[in-house]
Amino acid sequence: MIKQIKIIIYIVVFISLYNITNIKANNMTKNENKWTENSLINDVINDPVFEDYGRLLFPADSNFFSGKTLKDLKLTWYSNISPKDTVDVVNFLYNRAKIGEKVFYNIYTDEEIANDKEKANTGLFFFRGNDNEKFAICNAGGGFAFVGAMHDSFPHALELSKKGYNAFALIYRPGSNTGCEDLARAISFIIDNAKELKVDKNNYSLWGGSAGARLSAWLGSFGTERFIGKYYDKPSAVIMQYTGLSEVYGNEPPTYNVVGTNDGIASFRVMQDRINRIKKNGTDAMIEVYSGLSHGFGLGRGTVAEGWIDNAIEFWERNSK
Repeated sequence: MIKQIKIIIYIVVFISLYNITNIKANNMTKNENKWTENSLINDVINDPVFEDYGRLLFPADSNFFSGKTLKDLKLTWYSNISPKDTVDVVNFLYNRAKIGEKVFYNIYTDEEIANDKEKANTGLFFFRGNDNEKFAICNAGGGFAFVGAMHDSFPHALELSKKGYNAFALIYRPGSNTGCEDLARAISFIIDNAKELKVDKNNYSLWGGSAGARLSAWLGSFGTERFIGKYYDKPSAVIMQYTGLSEVYGNEPPTYNVVGTNDGIASFRVMQDRINRIKKNGTDAMIEVYSGLSHGFGLGRGTVAEGWIDNAIEFWERNSK
């Protein structure tokens, strides 16, 4: 009789634990498509789930974006914004923040921000992939006047996370010097907190479009010590889109480039020349030039460049030690 009672207790406990686990799993995996193309940008910014960082989903300087809805969003110098990608990004972040997952990290302390108010407009949006997988930092362009993350880094980070990688999108202070400092600080923050973030701190990559690509290239060549006075390992790969950077110092990491032939801002010939010079130094480097594409094609969905991100990931993987 006692034995039967014990068996019944075990069964009840097992069923209870099973149900609790399933409830938690369902709560974690149930995604709500709260935002649509017709959602108001201001509603996204001010949603309580995004706390005080919702404003950084869009350029901190509102002079560089326009439109009332996500569908109508316009960013200066970018004409290929995908409303679907915009909606996917905000829903991804919303659903994870809603279940208590941390999706935004300050890279500066409260004291540092108090001493320099512009540092309040910085931080990392985290698009989590698999636990203990490699990480990437994506850096948007914007001519060093603003950060066009909703087109030039958020979609990339989301795509990388879907493939299992841990991806961060950096919101930096516009300007080449401040941008490099913020990116160096972001690298140090992630590596120093790799255990808590559940990321592999080795073999990370830096991604960027336009001005963001320059930041990635400069950190790849010069390293963090030049900008924050502390050494951290360099990236195993730098992935660059449409920027006419020409200088080669001989210490570049493996570098992958993509650009269009009709880019009136970044010459594909300048980019080809730089890649060839990196290769002559014995470093792995490659470039893909897409006929007819102009500046800022992002993920290239629906264009001849669609799928380039898979080639970039393959390049990153082959250069991971």
